Amino acid sequence: MAVRRFTPEGMLQPTPYEHVAVGTGTRHVHVSGQIARTADGVPLAPGDLAGQVAHSLRATARGLRGAGASFDDVLRLTFYVTDWAPEKIGPFMAGVEEVAEEIGLRVPLPPSSLIGVDHLFEPDVLVEVEATAVLD
Repeated sequence: MAVRRFTPEGMLQPTPYEHVAVGTGTRHVHVSGQIARTADGVPLAPGDLAGQVAHSLRATARGLRGAGASFDDVLRLTFYVTDWAPEKIGPFMAGVEEVAEEIGLRVPLPPSSLIGVDHLFEPDVLVEVEATAVLD
């Protein structure tokens, strides 16, 4: 496997993600920000953070599969969430948990960042997910 994830002793625990990922592969895969939309652009889960997280992760999985990768190959995930507030962590994690088994996303997650933003490119988009992976 090209990716090894871990949390060294002395780093913040518990977290729903590993703090470090080491990639030893030679092919890099970058999946651009994925949102909750069908292939023809129809919005999915309007106003529902958990639903949009789930659909965005499904889209990310499709992008990874298209490159011959999976979440096992992911070095890093970046989540952009509109109007972030700490009380949104429950719905956010519910969206992750809803699809984790379905898409092969193991918990703890790969090293991840959750970045609160004022807005994304369209008003109904609540979350966007980017992934970076490495393959042998």
